[in-house]
Amino acid sequence: MKKLLVVIVLFVLASTNYAQNASEVLLKDHSVDSNKVILPDETYRRECQVITQFLSFYHYKKQPLNDSVSAVIFKEYLEALDNSKLYFLKSDIQKFEKYKTQMDDFLKMGNLDPAFEIFNVFKKRLDERIKYVDELLKQKFDFTVNESFAPDREKADWAKSSEELDELWRLRIKNDALNMTLAGKDWKSTQDLLTKRYHNYQKIILQYEAEDVFSLFMNSFTQVYDPHTDYFSPSASDNFNIAMKLSLEGIGATLRQDGDYTAVASIVPGGPAYKSGLLHEEDKIIGVAQGEDGEMVDIIGWRLDDAIQLIRGKKGTLVRLQILKAKNSLSDPPTEIKIVREEVKLEEQAAKDEILNVEENGTNFKLGVIKLPSFYTDFEGQQKGKPNYKSTTRDVKNLLEKLKEQKVDGVILDLRNNGGGSLQEAIQLTGLFIKDGPVVQVRNSANNIEIDQDPDPSIVYDGPLAVVVNRFSASASEIFAAAIQDYGRGLILGSNTYGKGTVQNMIDLNRAIQVPNKKLGQLKLTFAKFYRITGGTTQLMGVKPDISFPSQFNAKEFGESGQPSALPWDQIPSAQFKRFSDLSKTFPALQKKHDERIKKDPEYQYMLQDVEEFTKNREKKEISLNEAIRKQERDETELKRKQREEERAKYLGIKIEEKKEVPAPATEASDYELKESGKILADLIISKVG
Repeated sequence: MKKLLVVIVLFVLASTNYAQNASEVLLKDHSVDSNKVILPDETYRRECQVITQFLSFYHYKKQPLNDSVSAVIFKEYLEALDNSKLYFLKSDIQKFEKYKTQMDDFLKMGNLDPAFEIFNVFKKRLDERIKYVDELLKQKFDFTVNESFAPDREKADWAKSSEELDELWRLRIKNDALNMTLAGKDWKSTQDLLTKRYHNYQKIILQYEAEDVFSLFMNSFTQVYDPHTDYFSPSASDNFNIAMKLSLEGIGATLRQDGDYTAVASIVPGGPAYKSGLLHEEDKIIGVAQGEDGEMVDIIGWRLDDAIQLIRGKKGTLVRLQILKAKNSLSDPPTEIKIVREEVKLEEQAAKDEILNVEENGTNFKLGVIKLPSFYTDFEGQQKGKPNYKSTTRDVKNLLEKLKEQKVDGVILDLRNNGGGSLQEAIQLTGLFIKDGPVVQVRNSANNIEIDQDPDPSIVYDGPLAVVVNRFSASASEIFAAAIQDYGRGLILGSNTYGKGTVQNMIDLNRAIQVPNKKLGQLKLTFAKFYRITGGTTQLMGVKPDISFPSQFNAKEFGESGQPSALPWDQIPSAQFKRFSDLSKTFPALQKKHDERIKKDPEYQYMLQDVEEFTKNREKKEISLNEAIRKQERDETELKRKQREEERAKYLGIKIEEKKEVPAPATEASDYELKESGKILADLIISKVG
């Protein structure tokens, strides 16, 4: 299903007037009218024109606003409103077609009437669907009939009639009801919960104001330029600005919309979710409750902003989340977890070290591991001239000195799940491992190229080095890994990185438009691109490891190359630099030894099975609506999981009866990846000694 690309960080500053129970605010019973027509005012028209001008003149892509782009904007907006094609009729779309090639002209003129007209029709269709759901739930479903439900409607056509749409909704609601039945709910509870689910969703949409509709349309426009160019409404701007501060409160996660679901995009290092270990990337949040006894509010079908309102909250308050784990299929039962919202401190995101002992070819190797969750720096402390302000480079430098004193044979820098951060820190960190030279090239929208150099000619650590990355390593992580690879300074191990090689800047629209007593939003605009010192960009393709490990997450599911509007890969001239060494000569021998090891390593086989099962669940296009078949599928899946947990526990020497649960599979905990990275680095050390 289409993924909305606006990602908002779930933090909120403590506020005495913040509602203790967010659901009371979102679902309050004030008067709402499904027939109310929402119209834009003059402010939004002016704001629209300014945003259009900024994108036309300053975006890196230099995309001309014409009829072909208009058609894409039109498609994006329809999908933003109805991405599963379950509300609009084909006749509605045909009526809207007259606007398909005019969106560019409307944007230039600030004419928002067509966008608001489409939204008002959506509201009307939503009202019709809710009435049908009410009628449908008056009778219990027959779960003995052999029917199936296809949740992914990305390639489906719009329904030609209300009757065709009714049938799609019948199967959808039947699947919802079967999920609840399999979870032990009786029909009355199922009926009540589903009625509340869809009425709550309708109530939220009916509370939408002009700003909400404007935001939806503007983001449909910005997404045509690239996935990282966004319009932030005033409230979304507050969320974004809060996320940029050094001291944060919340659960510590970023979310994105995945069809009808609210999915976890990433976990913030040092945050409550990170420390709990209960929430992971690609998990889907389907329910939210406040405190120990709060009612679980079903959020399937909710928009991202609305779901966030329920999840965020004050420091020290508890939120209960009902989740569908990423490794499970949509037909598996949900899991409830509890997270206490807390302050995310810079210290908790700091680099940490440990010792990894591996044996290879009869020799013991003592390796230092530095886990780096993000590229952080205390900007405020730096600006105030504090002598001991925290930063990635300072912390890693101290850890390297410590590891050298412990006489380690090599160092592994773990950048898995590191989504980036400070560009300057990525540059300075590279400088700890090379003497001098360029680290990254940046080309802006005016085609000017800037080459950022290592500012320090000294080398802190010149020994054997490996950098471990994965699909969730992005931006600054990719710059560092690419530089280490291009210099031949160390091995890059793991799975292909995300591929985000673009640079954004925030534009406060209040500075461009003077509107008395009204706060405007912000525009996050892509204005530059990162390039490796060899000339190729990290955009789209990311960094390919020298030796790769299997990954559950492919580029289409989670990666820049899976985004339709992603900027392309290209290259510029190489910068002048001197390689540290040519490690490529060792790759064939290292790969051969790695291949020989994994053939007889049970942990590797478990990881392959996890990847295979994950892929199988993601590719499942239809779900049976027969209760007996679904129960059988669940029982077989559960039995298979239990057997694998017992096998893995036996291999690791863990007695299951002594633990509440077996440790997470290697694909989650990545123990195998770290251990195997150590063995590959040991092989490199042996080859150099030999």
